[in-house]
Amino acid sequence: MPPLLVAAERVASTVAQGVHGRRRVGQGETFWQFRPYAQGDRPIAIDWRQSAKSDRVFVRQTEWEAAQSVWIWRDGSASMDWHSRDDLPTKRERADLLALALAALLIRSGEHVAWLGTGVRPATGRAALGRLALQIEHGLDIGDDVPPVVPVPRHGHIVLIGDFLAPLDVIEATVRGYAEAGCRGFVLQILDRAEETLPYQGRVRFEGLEGEEPWLLSRVETVRSDYIARLNAQRAGVRALARAMSWPYSCHRTDEPPQAALLMIYAALSDTMRRHRR
Repeated sequence: MPPLLVAAERVASTVAQGVHGRRRVGQGETFWQFRPYAQGDRPIAIDWRQSAKSDRVFVRQTEWEAAQSVWIWRDGSASMDWHSRDDLPTKRERADLLALALAALLIRSGEHVAWLGTGVRPATGRAALGRLALQIEHGLDIGDDVPPVVPVPRHGHIVLIGDFLAPLDVIEATVRGYAEAGCRGFVLQILDRAEETLPYQGRVRFEGLEGEEPWLLSRVETVRSDYIARLNAQRAGVRALARAMSWPYSCHRTDEPPQAALLMIYAALSDTMRRHRR
């Protein structure tokens, strides 16, 4: 198996131990439980054999088996290849791990998953997870900074993972495009610790990863407060535009364990899917 898949499944297994199964009442065929008959229940739902055992009338409930589809996108821009220390993963490496671990967790729950923008239909099962891993291994670079808005069935679920350092109007166009198409989503911003704090001192030369001109500062500490204010404004802007579409938002740092971010995404998706299924 690709090493990334092994690591992703290890992270997914850790999170899976802390969450319950997502069984729901619905129109599947698998028996779930008996419950007392209530006003509004259809007579055809009454289980007469179970009811004959007591003075009460019981309804037979089955488990909801209709899977939903989730499209995951990971930022493929060059800025994702940066890390501040050799002992930290790059933002791309962490995004790949979280994207594939999320796919593994969703597939375990019976959902269908695909990478957004590849044109491949969502699928489930062990074989589908292996294909998703190979797609990442071979290079999954779809969209610069943000994904293109492509047709997705209404009520589909979108997960966007990236550093989201692009202009806010560009990010908003993508999120709004999917939200107005009836999709629900989650935005996860990934940053390196140094991007949040600008910890450098003295004379520093900054070189861009996306064609920017080099920038030499004689005393980097003189711009630290302005830089942090600008980054905080960007983060607040991404959070605001996501929440304006009723999409949850979270920020994850590459020096933090991936499990917490994965659990947050999975819990948010589970809640959205549960409300949609009702």
